[in-house]
Amino acid sequence: EVQLVESGGGLVQAGGSLRLSCAASGFILDDVAMGWFRQAPGKEREGVSCISGGDGSIYYADSVKGRFTISSDNAKNTVYLQMNSLKSEDTAVYFCANQCTVVAGTIWTPYDYPYWGQGTQVTVSS
Repeated sequence: EVQLVESGGGLVQAGGSLRLSCAASGFILDDVAMGWFRQAPGKEREGVSCISGGDGSIYYADSVKGRFTISSDNAKNTVYLQMNSLKSEDTAVYFCANQCTVVAGTIWTPYDYPYWGQGTQVTVSS
């Protein structure tokens, strides 16, 4: 059974850093493309970053390029999102997913993706 458990969120001042973790079970990271997504209040969920388990290709949304870094530890079956230089507009609930793809520069997961976890809240105060 696929399970994804996000952690590491919190309250941080603008300019600060957080590292999110996504502990995965029920599958092997090497076999999938793992993604981070976020949803701010009143907005649709958006793709933040995607890392391919095969060739390790990495993609970022333009809004986080140069500030966020995605990585994976296959031994721990865990994916991380290091977030630096945080801005108030980064405030959202962050989710991970074991399916992601990039189309026309936008990171997507299937609209009926069934494995969303509870997410982890990131709040950036200005």
